[in-house]
Order: sequence, then structure tokens, then C-alpha cells
Amino acid sequence: MEALLNPLTEWTGHLAGLLWQNYLTLGLLLGTGMYLTVRTGFVQVRGFRHALSIVRGRYSKAEDVGEVSHFQALSTALSATVGTGNIAGVATAITLGGPGALFWMWVTAFIGMATKFAECSLSLKFREVGPNGEVAGGPMYTLLHGLNMPRLAALFATFALIASFGIGNMVQANSMVDGLGFIFPQVKEDGWLLGVVMAVLVGLVILGGVRRIAKVAATLVPFMALFYVAAALLVLLNHLADIPAALFTILNHALNPWAVGGAAVGEAIRWGVARGLFSNEAGLGSSPMAHAAARTNEPVREGLVAMLEPFIDTLVICTLTGLVIVVTGAYLAPAEGVVGAALTASAFSQVLGEGGAYVVGIGLTLFAFSTIIAWSYYGDRAAKFLFGARAVLPYRVVYTLMVVFGAAVPLHLVWNLADITNLLMALPNLMSLLLLAALVRGLQKDYFSRPHPPVEREK
Repeated sequence: MEALLNPLTEWTGHLAGLLWQNYLTLGLLLGTGMYLTVRTGFVQVRGFRHALSIVRGRYSKAEDVGEVSHFQALSTALSATVGTGNIAGVATAITLGGPGALFWMWVTAFIGMATKFAECSLSLKFREVGPNGEVAGGPMYTLLHGLNMPRLAALFATFALIASFGIGNMVQANSMVDGLGFIFPQVKEDGWLLGVVMAVLVGLVILGGVRRIAKVAATLVPFMALFYVAAALLVLLNHLADIPAALFTILNHALNPWAVGGAAVGEAIRWGVARGLFSNEAGLGSSPMAHAAARTNEPVREGLVAMLEPFIDTLVICTLTGLVIVVTGAYLAPAEGVVGAALTASAFSQVLGEGGAYVVGIGLTLFAFSTIIAWSYYGDRAAKFLFGARAVLPYRVVYTLMVVFGAAVPLHLVWNLADITNLLMALPNLMSLLLLAALVRGLQKDYFSRPHPPVEREK
């Protein structure tokens, strides 16, 4: 078996690297976002304030169609995007692309906000609502109802179903073991036992469907984000005088080929864009499935909420991780084997001591758990689209059991397959965004041409 798996792991790793680390792929993802940014008139700037008001519930009506509130839909989607990429992904980008990679993560997030707006507005426009009020939506329904492309819709759903077991389940379970391993090293020796505990917790959440997932996410996401942000701010306050120099270093490495060399700037762009897109998932087509369940009759309204994802995920959380690594200088001469999450832990530990390992360990654990429960919903929407409602419960049971497997075995092959299927999800989704950009613009113009007074609440 090992003789078969090793070559397969090597081959899929090469293919995943080829797909994610070439300028054609990154240009397609980034170019689509730039096109949508211009086409929507920089909606991420003009609609930002209104988006915050929507999340606060100022426009929510009880009679609107949907299963969860705007805030719960945003929390569910953030559960999936705020994950190991915010801790390990940023460290990898800075290690391989230099501090300038962080700047290109910012660019990716800003442009990705327009992509999220478009794909999630379309998911509301073309979602299906069952007689019992259950909602099903996402790029597969956009491709089916918006473009009449059933085969491409089925292809997207197939890739999403496969990806849910990889990036959404097993690699996250493995990351939880790694995270707790920072605090309790002996945990890694009994990964399967931890996997059983995690599987029970995951099952208790996801077997209740999107409403229970959304309720847990709405509680967990703010807590885990505030915990991690508070720890990062504590480190930055201890290096307050170093922040201006760190920002100059980031911009210099990102934009000044005369200072660091053209090749270094190129690597900053490549790794910053790749890790940024991987972190906030703009264009991949995953989060529209969560936002489709939002309780609203206005597609644009949920699109505006969705564009807050890259802002929170990358412009806030990833930025704090990156600044901690740069101001502490942890990236300059790391010890052998100190890469990814270990590099982030090393940076936190320079100020927090042993507490740095706890921050990263708890952060990885919570981020990974939230990703598992959110991706279960993406997978069951894909299963429902492909095989009907009868497939949802068996999918959830199998998904829960796979957590144990993911926690117990090394997952290099699964990581590679997840990277490949994630990108294969993006291709049909990007096609729908480009072909339906005019419709998105029409929905946007119609929405903002009408008055939207806040809903009066009883005191």
C-alpha cells in the first residue's frame, strides 16, 4: 500500500502546486475579482457601511424567506474561511514570499470582496426553497437555473462533495490534533481517541442541520476571533514602536524591486495572492451555499453581508498574524523545522512566553472545529443536489465518522486532493460570475434605486 501511496502523494502534490502556484490560475481568480470590482462600481467601498447595518439586523423581517439570520449566515461562512490558513497559511506566505506577501494578501482580500458580493447575490437569486422552508443554494443552482448548464452544475457539486471530506473534514481534524499538540504533546500519540471525541461533538452539531450549525457558529466565531485578536493585539502593543517599520518593510518588499530584487517581488505576489485566495475562498464557490440560507428576499442584501468575509478573514485576522510575525522578526532566522503554525507560535511566544503555544493551539483547535461544521453543510447541499434529500442524513453520518480517520493518520495525500478539488470547484463558479456579471449589476442598481428604511422594532 505504501508503495502505491507514496508516488500518488508525490504526483498529486506536484499537480496541486502547479495549479495553485502559477500566475495563470492566480490571474484568473484575481482578474475575475478585478472585473467584478469595476463592474459593480467598487461595491466593497460604497456598500460597506450598509453591509454593517444589515448584519446588525436593522433590515430583517420575520416574514422573509430563509432559515437563518444575516449574522448567522455570515458566521457560518466565516466558520469555514477562518481556519488554519489564518495561522499557518500566513506564516507560510511570509516564509516563502517574504513580508511583502502580506500586502498582496490585502489586495486579494479587497478584490475578493467584490467576488463574494457577486457569487452570494447570485446564490440568493437562484436558490430553491422547499415546501418545509428548507433552502438549497450555491453555484450549482446558479449554473442550473441561471445559465441552464446542468452538467457543469453537477460537476461543481461533485468537486464540492469531494472537497468537503478533504479540506473541510480530515485535514481540519488533523489540524486540531496539531493544535492541541502545541499544548499537550502527548495528544499526537492518541490522535484517534481525540478524533472520537471530536466526532461526537461534530455529530451533535451537524445532525441538527443548518439552523443548529448557524447557532453554534454565531456563538463560536465571535469568541474565537476575539480571543485570537486580543492575543495578537497584546503582542503588537508590546512592539508598538516597531509597527511603522514593519509596515514599511511589508510595502517595500511588495512593491520595490530595486530594494529587494524583481524575483523577490514576484514571489511576494505569487505567495500572497495564493495564500490570500486560499484563506478567504473568494471565487471558490463554497460560502454562497451558506449565505443562500439567509432570511431575506433581497439577493443583494445578502451579497453585501458576504463581502464582509474577506475583510474579517484576511484584512483583520490574517493581518494581525502577519504583523506579529514581522514585528517580532520571527521569520528572519527560524530554527530548523519551525514553519507554518510553529512559526506563528514562535512569534507569539516572544512576548507571551509559553502562552504563545496556547494561543496558537487553542486558535488552531477552534478554527479547525468551526471549519468542520461549516463544510459539513456545504457537502450536504452538494449531496442533496446530486442524489436528492435522502442522501443528506447518510452523508452527515459518514462525514462525522471521517473525523476519526482524519485525526489519526497523516494526510499529505488528502491535503493535495483537497487543493486540487478546491480549484476545480472554482472554475465553473468563475464562469458563472463572468457570464452573469450584467445580472449582478442589474440587481445591484435595482436594489440601491429603492429606499430601504430600517425595520421598526418594538421597544
